[in-house]
Amino acid sequence: MNPRILAATTGRILRQLRHDRRTLALLAVVPSALLTLVYFMYVDQPGPPGQQSTFDRVAPIMLGIFPFVIMFLVTSIAMLRERTTGTLERLLTTPLGKLDLLFGYGLAFGLAAAVQAVIASAVAYWVFDLDTAGEGGLVLLIAALNAALAVALGLFCSAFARTEFQAVQFMPVVVVPQLLLCGLFVPRSEMAGWLQAVSDVLPLSYAVEALQEVAANAEATGTMWRDLAVVAGSAVLALMLAAATLRRRSG
Repeated sequence: MNPRILAATTGRILRQLRHDRRTLALLAVVPSALLTLVYFMYVDQPGPPGQQSTFDRVAPIMLGIFPFVIMFLVTSIAMLRERTTGTLERLLTTPLGKLDLLFGYGLAFGLAAAVQAVIASAVAYWVFDLDTAGEGGLVLLIAALNAALAVALGLFCSAFARTEFQAVQFMPVVVVPQLLLCGLFVPRSEMAGWLQAVSDVLPLSYAVEALQEVAANAEATGTMWRDLAVVAGSAVLALMLAAATLRRRSG
């Protein structure tokens, strides 16, 4: 990768994003709005005596899941639009390489995801008084990294879609199974053996586990750092696969 080309690509995508007000509103407002719904769902459920309230247990996980879902959807459609409008084909006739393009997208949307995570975390901690045993900065780090993973997966999956409708169809294929098997609804240790095996290879499982570690422990644990490494490695792998499968145009 060429650092100058990578920086220029990142800047171009950020400028495009800045002028897309609807996408900016989606990124900035929707996670906080959804978190507000979660708060009012659990505000009257204090939890068992001596333990965290239900909201304090659920909210950190939601701070990782909401950006994951939104960034996957936004990124997959944005890259598909580059192909269908012919922009990608024109860009790839320049010295811009596929890795430059994809990592530029990853950096640009990763920055957007970080801002999104900051806004949602600020709402959780300052408005709804979220209380976690670990530091809020770690929750923010995991949420931003999880959103970056979604960006990488969105870029990879967009290569297999010809229309925006097809891009959206990857949601139930890629995102929903991870939501079901990440331990949010049923602890992974209580799943059937084959379901637990599937869960063990899904990166969202490790992001959720890392958030649970921060919520329950005052200090960063080895499990949390291991989970973060798995999420980061999965994001890089997805970007590499996206570069290998990237097509100039939708057929």
